[in-house]
Amino acid sequence: MKGQDLWYLENLDMKNIMCPKKMAGSHDDLSHKEIEKGSFIYLVDDDSDKIFFIVSGRVKIGKYGEGGKEITKCVLGPGEVFGELAAVSETKRRDFAQAMEPTILCGLQKDEMKSLLKDRNSFSLFIMNLLGSRVLEVEKRLESMVFKDSRSRIVEFIYDLGVQKGKRVGYEQVVRKFLTHQEIANLTATSRQTVTTTLNELRTKNLLTFNRKRLLIRDMEKLKEEIQ
Repeated sequence: MKGQDLWYLENLDMKNIMCPKKMAGSHDDLSHKEIEKGSFIYLVDDDSDKIFFIVSGRVKIGKYGEGGKEITKCVLGPGEVFGELAAVSETKRRDFAQAMEPTILCGLQKDEMKSLLKDRNSFSLFIMNLLGSRVLEVEKRLESMVFKDSRSRIVEFIYDLGVQKGKRVGYEQVVRKFLTHQEIANLTATSRQTVTTTLNELRTKNLLTFNRKRLLIRDMEKLKEEIQ
């Protein structure tokens, strides 16, 4: 994926499909929900009966491991879809979905999805691409956990973040709404302390600067060289 290219919207207007009444200017849309920061959209073992489209805000997908340790699988933003396993064979949720900030969602019920999958080849292709993309991402993360040390996993995550979510400004790559150190730790299966140490080291090398609002990667190629 290049920068902020929304590959999932290239050939299909998902906003029009997921939020048809909202797009038409109607206020009578029960599928259109506003979620407060920290609220759960669904929890593990909830019925898997809906797929969601993010209109605005951010959502994290994850689960809790032994001792209640949070494992974050991904962080999604506007234009992205989650809960997609409801479109196939999942009957109960295997993860939780939680709003990281005030978030607006549109939902599509399972019966509506079945009709779309049957009648619209473009929607079927979208779901297949989405499922395949998520599987490849999980495989990549598993390989990283097995073959790379903590520092390399964090650097690789920052590099991928720049590629997927960054916007090019001159020779630099800017990512808005940068994650907290704990959120990065949850995504890379490392500790908050290791994340802080690694980011400070990269900042000392003048490869990046960051604060709570943004990440600025000064040289993507040199940052890539730091991945071992």
